[in-house]
Amino acid sequence: MAKNMQPRFKLSRRLGVNICGHPNAMKRATPENSRYKRNLSNYGKQLLEKQKLKAYYGVLEKQFLRYVKDAMKSKELTGSALVQTLECRLDNLVYRMGFASSIRQARQMVVHRHILVNGKRVDRPSFNVSINDVISLREKSQKNQMFIDNIEDPNKFGLSYIEMDKSTFSGKLVSLPDRNEVPIEVEDHLIVEFYSK
Repeated sequence: MAKNMQPRFKLSRRLGVNICGHPNAMKRATPENSRYKRNLSNYGKQLLEKQKLKAYYGVLEKQFLRYVKDAMKSKELTGSALVQTLECRLDNLVYRMGFASSIRQARQMVVHRHILVNGKRVDRPSFNVSINDVISLREKSQKNQMFIDNIEDPNKFGLSYIEMDKSTFSGKLVSLPDRNEVPIEVEDHLIVEFYSK
């Protein structure tokens, strides 16, 4: 399985946004090591927004292009449909629900079969979660102290489209995410322009 293994803090500084959610990720950000501070052409701005969105969800180019093509067929605004699809990936929802401290850890948890969807093991990070699907930690993994600490972290996302039940180590996608609620800093219309040429 191909995956992006670039240093997360360095990538965050270069893109100008905290893509990994770590409090120290942007500590050493300066105009010299960030692209977003420079005067960019329209193409440069579009490319930067595309790279940001890919980095937020840890998706590589080939897979990202498939998501874009699917979003362009959607009846919704292409940018919103693209973000909505990425937000409903299993690895991302495991992260948003607080089972993992980062998207990379969430992906590893899924691949290592710690995660159940509607009571069944799913080991594919790109699995598309549907409304009312229940995501939970398998029983054996509920005793892992790292996972317990993750889910008890008070600084987790409080998102209206996710319903959590910490007592059973489970969460549910209760509605499709509204673009304005998704906690990412991306101008998705520029990504649509990039692929519409």
